[in-house]
Amino acid sequence: MSKREAIAIGFIVTLLASNILATKLIVLGPFVLPAAVIVYPFCFMNGDILTEIWGYRYAKKVILAGFAANAFLTLVIYLGQILPAAPTWEHQEAYVAIFASVPRIVLGSFIAYLGGELTNSIFLEKIKNITGPRFLFVRTIGSSIVGQFVDTVVFIGVAFAGTVPANILLQIMLGQYLVKVALEAIGGTPLAYLLIGWAGKDDRRDRFDEGAVNGESMP
Repeated sequence: MSKREAIAIGFIVTLLASNILATKLIVLGPFVLPAAVIVYPFCFMNGDILTEIWGYRYAKKVILAGFAANAFLTLVIYLGQILPAAPTWEHQEAYVAIFASVPRIVLGSFIAYLGGELTNSIFLEKIKNITGPRFLFVRTIGSSIVGQFVDTVVFIGVAFAGTVPANILLQIMLGQYLVKVALEAIGGTPLAYLLIGWAGKDDRRDRFDEGAVNGESMP
């Protein structure tokens, strides 16, 4: 397995974990948030690494693969709900209560994911065109500020607009946005430095191996 593939797998794993954790609400300071906030910023971090080292085109492929994996997870969880429970299993109601996502929440999650991740990746590459290889923290934090904004506004807007007062909706958006950006800046960016250094060392070898498989030659 190449390091590029390892980072891509990490991206998809953190994405799927965040969607499962999102079923629980937690209290973090003054905010009530889905538990996914402890994982989802690292999904953005993995997206940053993919774009930083291998470019937007490859990152886009992984983002779309993550979308497909998320859709498959949603489908099999739904099938688990409708399959008849064994007579000796007494937790069907609890299972449904935890995993029966409201369709608007699922739709909001899917749209927000695509919009947020693609925006994050596009902006990171645009910032890199300006800064060059320097100032990695500017790219990771700057792209996350934009990408997390799109993700948060779209998800909360689609999932909850019309169900809660507008002032509460804005508070939820602001709380999630600030916490996710802060977690990525504090935890995700330092880790991104380490992983980019680790993965970047074998970037040429990974591309050489891939070219050899495809019958291509490196310049």
